[in-house]
Amino acid sequence: MVAVCRVEELPPGESIRFFADVPIAVFNADGEFYAVDDTCTHQDAALSDGFVEGCFVECPLHAASFDLRTGIPLNLPAKRPVRTHPVTIDGGIVHVHVAARAHELMREVEGVA
Repeated sequence: MVAVCRVEELPPGESIRFFADVPIAVFNADGEFYAVDDTCTHQDAALSDGFVEGCFVECPLHAASFDLRTGIPLNLPAKRPVRTHPVTIDGGIVHVHVAARAHELMREVEGVA
């Protein structure tokens, strides 16, 4: 579990980036906090630089959108999901529970397990 920031430091519609085994972005989507790997699965672009609307983030490079709740891409050019990480709030601090299985989820979703 990684303490990322205080709740008030991340206003709605904004994101923050930190590094674990990979760069991870934390988003405040209308008061709900979500964390995903910060690299678009289509091309090497930081999702934390993207546009957040509701529970979705749009990649700043080619406009692929991802559901922050599931990591599933909503449109092309992205075809693979981004890895999600559980988020908890404790004492006003946003904590991310970094997934230990770096790329296993991607293989399971793609049926390559």
